[in-house]
Amino acid sequence: MKAPSVRLEVAGIDSLILRLFDHIDEANMPWMLAARTRLQAAFGDALLDLVPSYTTLLLHYDLCQLDSAQARAKVAEALEGLQPADVQNGREHQLPTWYDRSVGPELQLLARRSGLSEAEVIARHSGHAYQVFALGFAPGFAFMGLVEEILAAPRLSTPRQRIAAGSVGIAERQTAAYPVVSPGGWNLIGRTPTRLFGSDIEGYSLLQPGDRVRFVAVERAEFIRLGGDDSPLEASQ
Repeated sequence: MKAPSVRLEVAGIDSLILRLFDHIDEANMPWMLAARTRLQAAFGDALLDLVPSYTTLLLHYDLCQLDSAQARAKVAEALEGLQPADVQNGREHQLPTWYDRSVGPELQLLARRSGLSEAEVIARHSGHAYQVFALGFAPGFAFMGLVEEILAAPRLSTPRQRIAAGSVGIAERQTAAYPVVSPGGWNLIGRTPTRLFGSDIEGYSLLQPGDRVRFVAVERAEFIRLGGDDSPLEASQ
């Protein structure tokens, strides 16, 4: 894969969007990580924030140190001759997950939509290592993908007002685990006891862009032993 052609878009008086790709693809991540590393080095303390997504980087810089032209020049210089990063440097995580209708009320729906049994849905979801593409929506919420097309499902038409921390869900070809109690409209299929966000976690979020995650199916007893909350979540909630 050749180096992406980066397009710059103005996001604010002190912000630029660097568009590297037009489509979501796991092959994007080595380039996104390499670009992030080079930009961090090039901007130094003039960099206020750098937020990766599936296809773009949002760059927020210090106007007291750089004007727009200088920022654009630094971007061009930093990305000259860009080479993909070694994604093996990302961490690998295993998230024990209890797949059950009581905590994953859309498990049955996904099985019905796909023509698979619930056991097959579980086997397919837990049988793949997912790339962490970006953090957003809620603190520590990691957007991961890509799930098999047969498991893809649109977000719920009416989001729930309260989803338990650790809830594992699918939206389109993305998957995620809710790190904190929050509203949400993803199709829930299970729950993990793993703590994903906290002030005592390095970087506050257990999962970071470039990491890979595998959901490991466990029984309820093991889920409880690991500290999981098995309080049911009704499909109509």
